[in-house]
Order: sequence, then structure tokens, then C-alpha cells
Amino acid sequence: MVVALVAISCGSDDSASTTAAQQTTTAATEAPTTTEAEEVTVSPLQGGTLAEIQARGSLRCGVSTAAIGFAEPQDDGSYTGFDADYCRALAAAVLGDANAVEFVGTTAAERFNVLAAGEVDVLFRNTTWTQSRDTEIGGDFGPTTFYDGQQIMGKADFGFTDASTLVDVDGARLCTNAGTTTEKNITEGARVVGAEIELVTVENFPEAMDLFRAGSCDLVTTDGSALFGHRYAAVQNGEIAEGDWIIFPTTPISKEPLGPMYRQNDSQWADVVNWLVYILIIADEKGVTSANIDEMVANPPDPEAGRFLGVGDDELQTKMGLAADAYAQAIRQVGNYDEIYANNLHPLGFSRAGSANARWTEGGLVYAPPAR
Repeated sequence: MVVALVAISCGSDDSASTTAAQQTTTAATEAPTTTEAEEVTVSPLQGGTLAEIQARGSLRCGVSTAAIGFAEPQDDGSYTGFDADYCRALAAAVLGDANAVEFVGTTAAERFNVLAAGEVDVLFRNTTWTQSRDTEIGGDFGPTTFYDGQQIMGKADFGFTDASTLVDVDGARLCTNAGTTTEKNITEGARVVGAEIELVTVENFPEAMDLFRAGSCDLVTTDGSALFGHRYAAVQNGEIAEGDWIIFPTTPISKEPLGPMYRQNDSQWADVVNWLVYILIIADEKGVTSANIDEMVANPPDPEAGRFLGVGDDELQTKMGLAADAYAQAIRQVGNYDEIYANNLHPLGFSRAGSANARWTEGGLVYAPPAR
């Protein structure tokens, strides 16, 4: 799914000391015994999230602390990247201002508690949609914005090639970050194929990369896009040559649908977030962009576009508690799905063509229900 993609995805966060955070387990025979649900305390909602945001005047958006192409912190406290742009688009829709965002950097381990406690209104933080997360920790998922999959990275000097498989990790010391689906995927996968691994978990994935560089770990694993991103950055800064680090297997060992997550039992807020994602996809299908939005509003290409652009009496945004032009503002100030993708991921080597992130009309999985 992520072959030839280049960027960082699932668990990337800013670096910290590796010593205290490391936890070592033997992963071939024993899966983690604790679940995310056991550690999350859900605070009751105090009124609707949409009303709280509108009264506050800003959107509190949970993002990764550092993920190239997805959420990169800036000196002024803002973020850039694919996920950050979704935060900005949501702020534009809800508040009319894409800059009315309070970015909250969260680690993989703490993100669900931060959401459950109401410290953020939504997570756009490379979070995989799973059954347990959807049912046990007080949150719900919105539509998938990026389809990813877990892979492994090792050094060519150790004999790894593009043809290597999960069986080839037998006997290896493998690093990843704690509190992610990555841990469970590699533990279960190794056990299924009969490979014994020593799994080392750290708080943030950059720590795992530091251990990998230092030779303390034979392999690292996380979402494939993250691995391609780290390898790309290492080549760009002259740390390694092309071909030094091998990413395998070709077909990822897991499905990692990434998208927004919000607190459960707030259907109005869920509708607002979900339809932001859907409208940006539909706008891409119809060629409605930030560059031609004013022309499209003045002369919608079809009735459906007129509805989500807020033109005419049959628009639906005001019934959702938003301004009629809410989603038009998101497109105007940030862009449609393809613009967000291209602006943030194309420079890093990502291509939608031939991937699961292509339009549904082009063999991909990016699809939205009709706006009517």
C-alpha cells in the first residue's frame, strides 16, 4: 500500500532521552497484556463540542509532536503538514478562520487520554482506526484521510533486501514506539510465522531511530510512510546512500487507516468533522479548488457543488450549526483533498497514483457519500 511513498506517519514524535523510556519484551511468544482502554479515563461532555469551540473562538487540535509531512512544529507554535492542514480546514469551517487553531502536540502513548479528558476537540494525529479503539476508549473515528500499512526497516549490510519477509526478522532486536498498534502487529506477526524477536519499545519513534542508527537495534518498525520518510531524510542530509536502508516486506503486514478521532456521544460534532473530510474529497472530484473557489461559488458546476458551497436554499450547513459557506471557507483557505495531499506529501515523494489513496474512480479507496 505504501510502496514508493516517502513521509512520516504513525508514531513520530520529537526526540527525548532513550534510557528511561525503553521497555524490552520478548515478542515471539507473548503479546502485550495491557490495552489502551485500561488506561483511559473519559470525562463527561459538558455541552456540545461545536458550541464550546464557537464560544472559545478557537479549535484545539491534537497532532503528532513531530511527523514530517504530517505535523511539523514551527517556531511560532503552529504546525504544517497533512494533518495540520486538516486542523486548519476544520477551523475555517467552524470559525471562518483557518488560523484559529491551538495545536496540541501529543505522543502516541498519551493521545487518547488527552482526547478523553477534553484537552483537545479532535485528533488529527496519524491514528489507526481499530475495533478496540473505536469501542473501548470513549472515542469515535471519522473517515479515513490516509491509508497506510506497517513495514520494517533494516540495513542492507545485515543482508536484508527488498525481497525480505517477516520470517527474516527471526533472532533480531527490533525497536518501535510504545502505545501504538505497531507493537501488537509485530508481536502477533512474529508469533504467527514462528520468528523470535526481542522487542524494545520507547516513548517516541525518533528514539527508536536513534537506537537503530547506533546499532542498538537491528530493525525498526512502524507505518511504512514513516520509514520511507526517515530514510528519505537520511539520504537527503547525506547520512546514508541510496540502498543502505531496506524497507520490507513489499506488502505491508497490516492495514493502517488513519483519520480523525473525536469523543463519542456527540453526533453533531461528529457530523461536522466527517463532512469536512467528505466535502474536501468531493471538491477534489469536481475540481473545486482554492484557486477557483470564488468562480465555483458564483457558478456551481452542478447542484451538489452548490449545496456544499452554500449556494441556494437547499444547502445543509446551517442545519448542522455552521455558516452556509462553512466548507467553502475550508476549501478557500486551505484547499481540497488533493491540494492538501499534494502540498504536503508530493515534495516528499508521495504519489496518489496506484496507491490506496487514489480517487475511487482511479482504483483507490478515497471515496465520499453524496452531499445531498
